[in-house]
Amino acid sequence: MASNTPSTSEAFDTKPLLPFWDIWNMSFGFLGIQFGFALQNANVSRIFETLGAKVDDIPILWVAAPLTGLVIQPIIGYFSDHTWTRLGRRRPYFLAGAILASLSLLVMPNSPGLWFAAGTLWILDASINITMEPFRAFVGDNLPSRQRTSGFAMQSFFIGTGAIVASSLPYIFTNWFNISNQAPEGIVPDSVKWSFYLGGFIFLLAVIWTVAKSREYTPEQLHTFSKQQSETPLLHPTAIAASKRQKLLRQGFMFSLTGVAFTLWFISRDLNKELYIFSLGILVMGLLFVAAGVVAKDKSEGSAFVMIMSDLQNMPATMKQLAVVQFFSWFALFAMWIYMTPAVTSHLYGTSDPTSKLYNDGADWVGLCMGVYNGISALVAFIIPVIALKTSRKLTHMICLLAGGIALLSVYLLPDAKYLMLSMIGIGVAWASILSIPYAMLAGSLPPRKMGYFMGLFNFFIVIPQIVAAALLGFLIKQFFNGEPIYALVIGGLSMIVAGLLSLRVEDQDDH
Repeated sequence: MASNTPSTSEAFDTKPLLPFWDIWNMSFGFLGIQFGFALQNANVSRIFETLGAKVDDIPILWVAAPLTGLVIQPIIGYFSDHTWTRLGRRRPYFLAGAILASLSLLVMPNSPGLWFAAGTLWILDASINITMEPFRAFVGDNLPSRQRTSGFAMQSFFIGTGAIVASSLPYIFTNWFNISNQAPEGIVPDSVKWSFYLGGFIFLLAVIWTVAKSREYTPEQLHTFSKQQSETPLLHPTAIAASKRQKLLRQGFMFSLTGVAFTLWFISRDLNKELYIFSLGILVMGLLFVAAGVVAKDKSEGSAFVMIMSDLQNMPATMKQLAVVQFFSWFALFAMWIYMTPAVTSHLYGTSDPTSKLYNDGADWVGLCMGVYNGISALVAFIIPVIALKTSRKLTHMICLLAGGIALLSVYLLPDAKYLMLSMIGIGVAWASILSIPYAMLAGSLPPRKMGYFMGLFNFFIVIPQIVAAALLGFLIKQFFNGEPIYALVIGGLSMIVAGLLSLRVEDQDDH
């Protein structure tokens, strides 16, 4: 925030300030979530290659993860907005997702085949999403506007702390405990297996801590705090006007025709199968809009499905602006997560053989470096609120994203793998900002009664770039860059720089 003068949104936010340890406890579960997320990001491509996947096939195997988030997060957000149990509103979802994710982490490194591993990734990512989405709304529920940047920064701290340990686990088990990082062809090394076992235990334990040590405001208290009687009336599917139903149908037909046209063009040119994810995704989105427009005309118009599709068309202006920033930010991140291991092992270690010691040494080094950028983000998380307070959140976000983009580009120029640690500094700065500032800006523009739902809907603009990356990166690398994965990092760096420049367009409701 640029000043200490309360904004309009703060004036209606009468929640009391929470002490440091309350914010700590309500965010602690993210330590466990990031254990699962970091193990997935740093090791799943390695597991896929071990089980026989080719480099240009890896993106298609990853696509289940973002597709799962696209479906799960808005649904979980909607139902958590309408839940109240003895455990509260968001905490039942924390716990259920943590149990499922922990079990998936035990299974993943023991996958007997490639497609079994891909299916386990789907279950793991769904479970992480069930836990993670309500955590974002948890901050909006419990903290007043002027503490939200600090609240999301605390989550960033635990994300960074969890990830630096989790990403380093295979390296630690190999070099400190002499657990082998090599195995026969088609078998995941023991160092990776034990990393996943420990990660599953810590995931569950950390989430249980938050469930036990935090509290939630009742719906009645939230109603009082947010003075909802002064809010602009919320769009509800039962109140959708004929013009809005026509808009659903019109956009639906437009997306559907575009998706069909792209699909037919890809077929006529006999292009890579990954591109069908892109075209069929557009077609499916169009069919969903059409279905919502049709359903909204009958007695079922009050359904959650119609609400999701209608509000997707009628998002707050800040959310729309952030959506574009998120698209380019997460496209870059997904390029890094998919390709960092094969890019470093081939470009800096000179091998693409996953059974070789040189490859596995390189993969371990990548895991350790991934841990470093997360460690940097944990430290930077405490600095970001201070910089944002003295400047603005969008300027702070731009600076951080530019640092990340330049760092990704630098990997191509490194003379030796040991310098990869330097690149991780810029990536860590960007990661800390991506995990906190967009959510802090978004929360101030959302109606409190739909905080979980809109936070889940916001995930569309994390997932869609991931789907685009999974659909396009393999094709681009194979067609234009001779199959060399290092160029995926170059594309990602340019994408993150674009995201940084676009962040200056965002209207921050609390930034006055």
